[in-house]
Amino acid sequence: MTGLMVCLAVLVATSAFGLWHQRQKGRPTVHKRDDGERLGAAEIGAELGERATLLQFSSAFCQPCRATRRTLGEVAGMVEGVAHVEIDAEDHLELVRQLNVLRTPTVLVLDADGAIVRRASGQPRKADVIAALGAAVRD
Repeated sequence: MTGLMVCLAVLVATSAFGLWHQRQKGRPTVHKRDDGERLGAAEIGAELGERATLLQFSSAFCQPCRATRRTLGEVAGMVEGVAHVEIDAEDHLELVRQLNVLRTPTVLVLDADGAIVRRASGQPRKADVIAALGAAVRD
């Protein structure tokens, strides 16, 4: 009987963790602005947007990266002064290590000065990207 209770408890705990993890995937997290981490055109290989930049780290065989590319491209086209820059993680390992990018796609939302204001791992939803941009442009 004790073995059955232990198995049931493990099953409930792993199910709860799986549901929590699935809900967190792709959601932007807030970063403090005063941490000193700023990225410029030299680091990312492209010009920053006038108001904000959507910086996407991708890999060659990543299916969610393609969908993320479409989503970020649509959002960047909707909001004036916002640039979408995609970086191949394999070609920029130093930057990947510096920014602690652990999986692809990872999206960083940069403000006009290149400060990281939001970060999301996994495929973000369009509404979350727009909300993150609102915070980057507003601040």
